[in-house]
Formats: sequence, C-alpha cells, structure tokens
Amino acid sequence: MLIRPLEAADIPAVAGLLRELAREYIVHESPPEGASTFLAENDEMGVRGFLARGHVYHVAVVDGELAGFVAIRDNSHLFHLFVGKRWHRRGIARVLWETAREAAIAAGGDGVFTVNSSNFAVPVYEAFGFTRVGPTQCAKGLYFNPMRLDEA
Repeated sequence: MLIRPLEAADIPAVAGLLRELAREYIVHESPPEGASTFLAENDEMGVRGFLARGHVYHVAVVDGELAGFVAIRDNSHLFHLFVGKRWHRRGIARVLWETAREAAIAAGGDGVFTVNSSNFAVPVYEAFGFTRVGPTQCAKGLYFNPMRLDEA
C-alpha cells in the first residue's frame, strides 16, 4: 500500500469512490434533496473546489488502484475519509487518518480534530479516539454525528 498526496489525475477516481460509498453509507438515510445536494457538492468539481480552498488530501493506492482517501480542512477537521468496500477491515482507514493527522499537526495544527461522522462510521472514529460531542444532527438533509478528538 502506498499513501501519497492526491494528484490532479486522482480526482475522477476520488469523486467516483466518494459517490459510490456515499450512496451506500451516507445519503441512503437522507431525503432525496439532501442526497442530491451532498452528491453534487462532492463531485469532481467539488473536490477541485475543496483543494482550491486548502483542504489537504492523501490517497491510498493498492496494486495501482485507488483504495481510499482522506481530506483535512484547516488542519483540524477530518473532512473526508473513504475506503473502498473491498479494502475494508485492512487498516487502510487508520493509516490514512494517521498520515493526515501527522501532516495537519506538522502544518501547524494543535492536534485537536473534529469530524461530522455518518452513522456507519461512528465506530471507526471511536476506534481512532474521537468521542461524540452532541446528538445526531441534520443539515441540508444530511444526518451526521459531531465528534471530537482532543490530543493530550
């Protein structure tokens, strides 16, 4: 497995993986308007916009294929973390998270992170040390669980 910064050529695959996984694990709980808003905001143009606004992405490549990716906003918010289904339970999400966390701290972050977790991903983030900081919420028709990780 290779973890590296996202390259422009990765964007179509990142957007495709995001769309595929979001349909199964995130937006299936949302009303149609919420689902379509989320998917539209996270397409190829959306990813390019996130990059332009300073989000930092890393990708995991296994046997030449995109296995997953992570994005951090403002050195403090875990914005995206997606791993393809065929690579689940292999530690890829943890390695992506640790890489992104270390990069954010090296870039000036204080080690405190937030994430708006889907219901599906709550156990993953809890395993990383995040804790819920509020009840499940809904914004723009999308349900999420606010979580936080405080570094010692």
